[in-house]
Amino acid sequence: MGAIERDAVRTVGMRTILNLLWAVFGGFVLALEYVLIGAVLCITIIGIPFGLQCFKLAGVALFPFGKDLSEPPAKATPLLMNVVWLLVAGIWIFLTHLALAISSAATIIGIPFAVQHVKFGIVALAPFGVRVTEAR
Repeated sequence: MGAIERDAVRTVGMRTILNLLWAVFGGFVLALEYVLIGAVLCITIIGIPFGLQCFKLAGVALFPFGKDLSEPPAKATPLLMNVVWLLVAGIWIFLTHLALAISSAATIIGIPFAVQHVKFGIVALAPFGVRVTEAR
């Protein structure tokens, strides 16, 4: 096995370990909360777009390591929806993730989790238009 393959195996192994630790220490509960809120929002016709964003956030919340998030394009519809989201829920979700990031960063072991909370909090500010892809 070459050096590139060994690095890829190490990277995938580290992502798996970090994702499992994340899920055990709060990621599963966070994802479950997003799924439940998304289901409630999808019951109403007006809430369906917001519920779908909650489902997207749940996927990121469950296993955040190894996911890339792209910037939203500058279009009017996602911008308008992001403004509504920001005013209703985005600020509170961001502040929650910021508090979790600060508490995670208090320990050296928690620094990777703090980075994920910051990344996730920024996406939670304005999730419309953000694409979630697997990192290479």
